[in-house]
Order: sequence, then structure tokens, then C-alpha cells
Amino acid sequence: MKRRIKHVTVLGSGIMGSGIAAHFANIGVEVSLLDIVPFELNEAEQKKGLTKDDKVVRNRIASENFEKLKKASPALLYSPKFADRITIGNFDDDLPKIKNTDWIIEVVVERLDIKKSVYEKIEQFRKPGTLISSNTSGIPIHFLTEGRSEDFKKYFAGTHFFNPVRYLPLLEIIPTNDTAPEIIDFYMNYGAKFLGKTTVLAKDTPAFIANRIGVFSMMDLLHNVQKLGLTVSDVDKLTGPVIGRPKSATFRTADVVGLDTLVMVANGVRQSGAEANDFNDVFALPSYIQKMMDNKWLGSKTEQGFYKKVKNAEGKSEIHGLNLDTLEYELQGKSSFPTLELTKAIDKPIDRFKVLIGGKDKAGELYRKSLGALFAYVSHKVPEISDEVYKIDDAMRAGFGWENGPFEIWDAVGVAKGIELAKDAGYEVSDWVKNVETFYKVNDEGQSIYVDKNSGEYNKIPGQDAFIILDNIRKNKTLWSNSGAAIEDLGDGIINFEIRSKMNSLGGEVLDGLNRAVDLAEKEYDGLVVGNQGANFSVGANLAMILMMAIEQDWDDLNMAIAYFQKSMMRVRYSSIPVVVAPHGMTLGGGCEMTMHADRVVAAAETYIGLVETGVGVIPGGGGTKELTLRTSREFHNDDVKNNRLRDAFMNIAMGKVATSAYEAYDMGILEKGKDIVSVSKNRQIAEAKKVAKLLAEQGYTQPIEQKVKVLGKDALGMFYVGTDQMLTGNFISAHDKKIADKLANVMVGGNLSEPTVVTEQYLLNLERETFLQLCGERKTLERIQYMLQNGKPLRN
Repeated sequence: MKRRIKHVTVLGSGIMGSGIAAHFANIGVEVSLLDIVPFELNEAEQKKGLTKDDKVVRNRIASENFEKLKKASPALLYSPKFADRITIGNFDDDLPKIKNTDWIIEVVVERLDIKKSVYEKIEQFRKPGTLISSNTSGIPIHFLTEGRSEDFKKYFAGTHFFNPVRYLPLLEIIPTNDTAPEIIDFYMNYGAKFLGKTTVLAKDTPAFIANRIGVFSMMDLLHNVQKLGLTVSDVDKLTGPVIGRPKSATFRTADVVGLDTLVMVANGVRQSGAEANDFNDVFALPSYIQKMMDNKWLGSKTEQGFYKKVKNAEGKSEIHGLNLDTLEYELQGKSSFPTLELTKAIDKPIDRFKVLIGGKDKAGELYRKSLGALFAYVSHKVPEISDEVYKIDDAMRAGFGWENGPFEIWDAVGVAKGIELAKDAGYEVSDWVKNVETFYKVNDEGQSIYVDKNSGEYNKIPGQDAFIILDNIRKNKTLWSNSGAAIEDLGDGIINFEIRSKMNSLGGEVLDGLNRAVDLAEKEYDGLVVGNQGANFSVGANLAMILMMAIEQDWDDLNMAIAYFQKSMMRVRYSSIPVVVAPHGMTLGGGCEMTMHADRVVAAAETYIGLVETGVGVIPGGGGTKELTLRTSREFHNDDVKNNRLRDAFMNIAMGKVATSAYEAYDMGILEKGKDIVSVSKNRQIAEAKKVAKLLAEQGYTQPIEQKVKVLGKDALGMFYVGTDQMLTGNFISAHDKKIADKLANVMVGGNLSEPTVVTEQYLLNLERETFLQLCGERKTLERIQYMLQNGKPLRN
């Protein structure tokens, strides 16, 4: 029998409970978010004359946390409108309603007695067959079901989400011996397919998988940092993006998560008795950590931890780091390590590790010690916490934001070298590793296979049929490539165009590849996908090329380059085969323009997309201005609507607005409802785009006919000029911003037309290109482009 999830009840509205509720709301599920009834009235309630019987009082805790949920930054909801899918309540009044829910998720305080008391109440109202799970991160799962009914046990498991729930894709599923196999399968499949999570089946061991490995790695660093004489900022520089870890690295992450949380997990593992002595010592707290706990220097929640914001002599805020020897806060010096300089030309973090472990400075020593300890530790965790190496790597990538898991890193440095590092760090690896040649391979079908601990044979990582891994198919399926792009055969008559330039920027080599891909698809295939699996889809046009041409005043070549960009976008729109674009992450400027010209879009939910060209002093010149004008003109049903629609589109471009999710891109008109779709799972995105392209081809795709556009002429232009004058007068924009906005408005109304007129797309493209070139001749524009190239962010002046 198919199980459908239409309604979920989340018990506990704190940070984790709110995050879980928001994410279910994100995928269209109705949610009840409940919490306890307050014990006492607060001051505001007393002044209003309220009593503890008033609903507003009884729901206060859930209500306050719900308000925090709606205002969270970064946002927990894909769209503010999705908050309407959540209703709040309290345990005393609303728990009986769980008889109508499909899934109950308990997220109350981490105390076994409290959780058991909540389950006692749940059993009074829960309908047999209803899913029930706990988000506990530390309590053994089998303890939670003691004394519960057989039906409760059958449908119960740990469902351990990671915070922030929207952004960290790990979901650990921890069943008990009583959990029905089909229920385990449901949790695993639902988490992956509907919630977009990397679902990892974990054993009921202390801290499960990700926290067990992640906290070991962090605690090992905490012990080594003083021995090597490194500062907290040194360690954060060495353990952040350079090795494929989040920017928060080690100590900033500890501050965000909370030192008390880290200590709770470390103490839990140490006290469980699960570790051998050499590893158990790593989980012991260094003296400075205990001192920080005693002082309640817990991180962000107490406004000081490893870092603290202080005022300097001039009254300006500075971030000071904790001196671990003196326990005084001090301004940290700029960290510099020769070892890091050797990796600057290496793009991928996974390829840097061989160089990093060879460093002759403190950085190299830290990498050798840390990786040696990590390799030894994970070798002994198979099969204790997981029978398969890939589950450990999946958990660390999805739960801690590591670009590569420990066994992948071990492969990168070489298995034998990893064993040597472990020995030098004072550890012995588990015996099963000593006969392993490599932990992972790619088979002839382009599928990842992993070594089995017991047999030494290689098995396919399950679930790969639902997604396409470009890294795995490049060797055998690449049809063409240049320095910035590649074309791969996805099978079933569909090819993929992959942008592979630095930051996936769009320069001549990428556009040449795009046109070649369209040509090839038209001649020999059924359809084309434009997708990649980098950190971002595309940050836009190659600004360095534009700057060089503008400085040299090479206007003819720049004009030809922009015309070529426009022509390439129009080929995406008007080819004889379906083109499906799969944006994700940052999809800015030209990346957004390419997306808007697709026949269909399969966007990752986490797509941050927008036309941001005004930030560097120009307007969208690759068809973006034309396209939003065209889309807006379709809604010119009456005079009341048309100016508002055009104004909204104008403001989105003029202010360089970027959607914070694919769903917000619908509201901005960048994605089209009823046509474009959102994939909540980035892992499945390319496979889903391929299916859409294939379906369009099978349905009898016909090349579109170029569209006509109704523009409003000078009447509408006056409205925009009044608006930009007011913004300049109010100091909301600079004089140069006004110049850009006025020229943008001129394009969107169709230029020097005395009345509303129907024009061609090419007419608007010509206006767009002419305006782009004019703005490139402005000194302020060149300054903005230079600033952007140097600082990675736009300059407003």
C-alpha cells in the first residue's frame, strides 16, 4: 500500500523543530508545530490582563519560535508564502489532533525521561500505523521505545536532521530491531526523493555516523592546535575552503554550533565506553575547553567563544580570537603558510591533499597529524558504525559540508601513504585496510563502486540509477571538450553541455561549446541538457574579457562578442531540438539569461538566480532585458496591470535582485509556473532534466517561432524617470545608478517610440546591445568591473 505524507506534526518548536517544520512546508506538506504550555505569564501578558487559559498564552512558545522561523536569515523557507502551510499549537490542547496526521516527529529537549513522557501522551491519541520518529542526536534509539506498544515500535525510528535543515542535506535514519523493514525503506526513500536529503542508514551507536566522525576530527584538532603553536585563525585558514570544508572551518563552526553541543557529543562518546583507549583520549576535553565551558564562552549564543566581537580604540568593531594559552582575546595576525602557496594553481580541493601533506611548515605538520588520525579512526569505525565506507563519506559531505569524505581523501593521497600517516600520528589502521588497493572505483557503466570490507570485492553504491554523476561518465562518454566546456552523451538520445570554466563564467570558449552542442544535438540526437555539478551553475559573463575590450576601446570586437552572446541565447530558444537547462547555486547574469531562454528549466530548489549586471554598471546584454520585457508583455491585459508588471520587472533588474530559492524565482518571473519545475534533490537534477528533454522529444517537439513583443513607448518611460528621480533625491541610488536605470527603462519600453508598438525580439536585442556598449564606455562602469574582479562583489557608487 502506497503511503502518502500530506500532514506532519512536529513536537518541539526550537531551532531544530522549526527547521524541520519549515522544510516539510517547503515541499508542500501541511505542518502542525506544537510546543509546551508556558508555566507562567510573561510581563507583556500580565500587562494585557491575559490569563494562562488564553490561547495566545498557551501557544506562546510555539508562536514565538514560529516568528523566528519566518524571519530567519538565511531563510528557512523557500518562499515566505510557505509559512501559511504551518499551524501552531501546544501539547495540552492540540495533541489529540495527531490522530489525523501522517507522521509525528519528536524534537523535544535531549532528556530521555522527558521524551518518554511525551511518547506516553502520544500513545493515547496516535492512530495505529502512523509514522513516529525522533530527531535525537545522542540518546540511543532503542532506549526511546522501551515500554511502548508493538505498533509504536514497528513504525518508529530515529530521523536525525542536521541544522540548518534546509541547507545541510544529511538525514540519518536509525532504526531499532523492532522497526519494520518496509518502514525503514520508506524513511530512506522519502527522505531522498521528497525531502531532497542524502539519506544514510545508520546503526544505533553513540552519535551515529556524522557527529561521531566530525566531532572526533574536531577534538583531534583541539588537542593538536596548542602543540603546534597555531592560533585559532591559523587553524580556520587551514581547515576551511582550501581543503573543501565550509568557510566557517573549525573554530567558527564550533562557535555557531555551540561549544556546549560539541562537548555534549564528545562526553557522550567518551562515557559510552565504545572507544578503545587511544581514540577515547581524543574525546577528552583539553583544559582550555573546560575553562571556556566554566566561563560559559559557548560561542554565538553567549556572544563569545573562540571569537569575540570587540570595540577598538576608535570605537570600530573588530573580531578578536581567543589565545588558547592565555585565554585572552586578541586581534589575530594574518595567517601565511608556504604550503598553501603551493596549492594556489590546483582548482579542486581533492587534488590538493597530496601537496598539503608534503608541506615543511606547521601547516604540513597539522595536515599529516590530522589526516593520519582521521584515517586510522574511520578504518576502525567500519563495521562498528557502518558496514560500508560510502555511508561514512556520504554523511560527512552532507552533514558537515565536507566536499570529500575521509575515504575519498584517503584515496586521493594513496592508501599506503594514508597508512603511513596514521602510523606517524601514533595510530594503527584496522587490518582490513592493509589489503585494499583503493576504496572507490568507477566501473565500465560509469557507476561508483566501493570496496567491501569483508570480501575485498567491489560493490555498486546503491541508488545511482536515480541520478547521473558527470565525474563518472566523462572518461567514456565525452564527445567533445575544450578548456571551458564539454559535451557528454547521457544516453537515450540526449547529450549534456557542461560548463567547466573558472567559476563557470561564460566566455568565448563556453559559447563556442554551446553552439557546437546545439549543432550536434540537431544533427544526431533528440535533445540537449545544459547542466553541471560544480558548486554553482554560472556566475555570468567573463568580466575580465569585457573590461579588457572596454579599456582598449575595442568597440567593434565587444559589439561582436555581445551579439554572439545574444545569438547563442537565441539558439537555445529557437533550435530544432528541446533544450533543458538545469541551474543550481549561483546562477547570475549570463547564467540567468541562458536559463530564461531554455525550452524547460529543471532548477535545483537551492538556486540563487538573478540579472545582476547593474551591479557592475551595465544592463543585461545577453537577452535578459529583452526576455523579461517579453514575458511581462504577455500580461498586458489592461492598463491597470501593464505598468505594474513592467515596473516590477524593471525593479528586479535595476536593483540586481537575486532569488533566494527557485520558488522565489517563480515570483520574479525568471522561472515560469506550469512550465519549469523544481528539483528538491540536486543529486537527481541532471537525470530529471534528461527525462524532461526526452519527454519533449517523444511528444513531437517542434522548433518555436520567434515571438512578437508589445512595448509601451514614451508614455511608460515618463513613469520610470519620475521613479528614478525620486530615488536619487532620496539618496537611495547614486547618479550613475540613475543613469543605468534610465537607460534600462529606455530599452524596456522599446526606445524612442511615441505609442505602444509591437516589435520583434531582435529589435529589443539591438537596443539592449547598443545600451550595454554605451555603458561600457562609462568610467564609473570600468571602475565597478575592476572592483568586482578584485573583490568578488559589486561596487555601488
